Amino acid sequence: MANTTEGMTASSEIFESPFKIKVKLMWRAFKENWRIFSESKIGMLGLWIVIIFAVAGFVVYPILASTIWKSTSLNAMVSYNPVTGYDFTIANNPAPPSLAHLLGTDPLGRDILAQLLYSTPREFALGIIAALITVFLGTLIGTVSAFYGGVVDTFFMRLADLVLLFPFIPFLIVISGMMQVNLLTLALIIGLLSGFGGITIILRSQAMIVKVKPFIESAKVSGASDPYIIVNHIIPNIMPLSFLYMMFNVTGAIFSEAVLSFFGLLNIRMSWGLMIYTADTAGYIVGTNIGTYWWLWLPPGMAITLICGAFYFIGRGLDEVVNPRLRRR
Repeated sequence: MANTTEGMTASSEIFESPFKIKVKLMWRAFKENWRIFSESKIGMLGLWIVIIFAVAGFVVYPILASTIWKSTSLNAMVSYNPVTGYDFTIANNPAPPSLAHLLGTDPLGRDILAQLLYSTPREFALGIIAALITVFLGTLIGTVSAFYGGVVDTFFMRLADLVLLFPFIPFLIVISGMMQVNLLTLALIIGLLSGFGGITIILRSQAMIVKVKPFIESAKVSGASDPYIIVNHIIPNIMPLSFLYMMFNVTGAIFSEAVLSFFGLLNIRMSWGLMIYTADTAGYIVGTNIGTYWWLWLPPGMAITLICGAFYFIGRGLDEVVNPRLRRR
């Protein structure tokens, strides 16, 4: 009976060992990659900036909105919302920073800090959705093109060249002028355009290197199907590079939204670019007003610069993880 129990235990350990080994290898690779990334000062700086923005937008804003900024009746007819409402208790708007409004108010009497924090989760969502679509399409198309070659490869590479011919921002401006574009629609458009563009060419080149590895030939000889080889062997080997370019695409999406919002071409409630657009259309970013009413454009401008720079810094830090030539000896 004891021998039977020991045999079952040994059998169970043998059955579970491949999974355990895989988990251990993944954890070991994660720790090693994190060690390399954490040695990058610029990468860690970007990560901390992103964390601060995430906490401010996803944690601080809901708390303030449900407590200090909760809509309260200023009189029998008016209720105040810091993002969309009007603070009629202030005689002259835009008002400079004060205890009631730490970053002041805009020309419509709306709280600048509230608008800034309100927009933060939406900027994150826009950047991440656009980047995920871009990386998914770029990875899939690049891998398929490299694996099959021939007509498939020629078609997708010429399509990528065609996409690269169009200047990105002017093309988005034309699209925004032709149709109503909200943040989700913008994320889809940016993801689709970027996914068929330059990232496809880059990931295809990486997939071509993986395609000629001996383990790919071994998989073919063993009878593995093409989809199995693509999904289980090629894509996992180019995913680190895909993740690297995902960080850069987040930056591009947020910057594109800021540009389109500044021109008033998006159908959205509030964003950092729209905050600058509001100040500009009211004439507060002209001549000496740009210095006098600095709180109207500086906070959203700094937010755009910091968050775009932060994701770029993270990408530079990840570059040292993905590219062995950049690792410290």
